[in-house]
Amino acid sequence: MRKTQIAVIGYNVDRCSEAAEKIAYEVGKEIALSGATLVCGGLGGVMESACKGAKENGGLTVGIIPQEEFAYANRFCDVVICTGIGFARDFIVSSSADGIIAVGGGVGTLIELGVGYMAKKVLVAVAGSGGVAEQYGGKYLDERSRVPIVVANDAHSAVALVMSALQKSQEKTGVKTS
Repeated sequence: MRKTQIAVIGYNVDRCSEAAEKIAYEVGKEIALSGATLVCGGLGGVMESACKGAKENGGLTVGIIPQEEFAYANRFCDVVICTGIGFARDFIVSSSADGIIAVGGGVGTLIELGVGYMAKKVLVAVAGSGGVAEQYGGKYLDERSRVPIVVANDAHSAVALVMSALQKSQEKTGVKTS
């Protein structure tokens, strides 16, 4: 059985608030404590804070970076995937996750949510984190109403929502992750 993979998406270092960094750290911590693998874009801001939270709590982190050189990844990434494809890597981040948690974020985060939305992934936005998470939390991305972006009040609830939704899905399909 493969491990559950949860993507943490959100602000890069240039736009990340202190509040979003704290929330991301807690999300990473909760992902590690759940036994899941953290997947992210591998750079700074929310991505680095989430990876730090996971690493400091025994978790495994995967950074999927837009560049071709490993050195661009944040220091808390255990596994670095150098794509060399720029922002198109957003598609890989979302496609590589069983569920996606948004902490703040801008247009890159919106792209990742859009990919997750089209693939009907579990999508969670953390309240109080700002940006795209605040703007789209509690909504559908379009009139097709494929999957809602569920709002979680804190990191623990965000991870619990993802894990619960995945468990329900696994019971229906018989496909298991741990």
